[in-house]
Amino acid sequence: MKQLKIVFMGTPDFALPSLNLLNLSTHSLAAVVTAPDRPAGRGHNLLPSPVKKWVQKNEVDLYQPGKSGDSFFYARLEQIDPDLIITVAYGKWLPQSILSLPPLGCINLHASYLPDYRGAAPIHRAVMEGASCSGVSVIEMTAELDAGDIIMQEKETISPYDTAGMLHDRLAVRGASLLVKAVQAIAEGQARKRPQDHARASYARPLTKDDEVIDWNRSPGELYNQIRGLNPVPGAHTFFKGKRLKVLRAAYPDSENVAEGKALPGTVIAVGEESLTVAAGKNMLTLFDLQPAGKKPMNAASFCCGYRIEPGDCLGGEQE
Repeated sequence: MKQLKIVFMGTPDFALPSLNLLNLSTHSLAAVVTAPDRPAGRGHNLLPSPVKKWVQKNEVDLYQPGKSGDSFFYARLEQIDPDLIITVAYGKWLPQSILSLPPLGCINLHASYLPDYRGAAPIHRAVMEGASCSGVSVIEMTAELDAGDIIMQEKETISPYDTAGMLHDRLAVRGASLLVKAVQAIAEGQARKRPQDHARASYARPLTKDDEVIDWNRSPGELYNQIRGLNPVPGAHTFFKGKRLKVLRAAYPDSENVAEGKALPGTVIAVGEESLTVAAGKNMLTLFDLQPAGKKPMNAASFCCGYRIEPGDCLGGEQE
């Protein structure tokens, strides 16, 4: 089996399990590429990506190009002369010049069972839409987004209680194992590719600020999926007395029309010892874990006590 010289491109936590396994494999990790440091927090201090932090603890060359098509960066890749380029949640488009550079091509680990949920937010969108199944796919990279031939893929069940964070962690680990198997097959000349069914493709568009806002006119089931699909980040939120309030955990009843005609959507129906019940659509949603702006997460009982919320109060509206 040929030992491959690999360039790895990735940025967030999702890429770390793959990076760890590849570094422990028999192949050579010639360089790691990640996004430039980004300003964060009130001080707008530049913070390194999780992948850069990993590199700082390991003896691997690091590159942080502003643009993937940068001529200096391309020249460096030519000097490295990799057999294979791997991307895992890199977050940047690769030009054809880079896709054509390594003799074994460029492959990508994607967090869905393609052709479902191509695009930027496959984990969030799958949970937000109440999907029962997701997966991981290792594909050949092409100029078209997430449309390359499938090398290997595996399905992963989504439980009704999964959050995006829970699914993220499982797929990161499962995807890393699948990626190493795919690299092994490529090194042995045994990789068998098959085209995607493009007619079945669906897209996971990037999250926007609008996706985070809770619309109490929607059904409790839709809101429940929105809340768990945005947990832990960026978080679904509403407003209480003009202040942002994240909703981290909720539940809804099986029966329908419980609150129809009794309260306007967003109205607090009941304050319990461990929960807060709010009218939603034609039913209601029970909230358990909340996070007021600038505060740490807290249970509903602590929130209701500290903020003196009572039945008849309303959630929603706009920020002051």
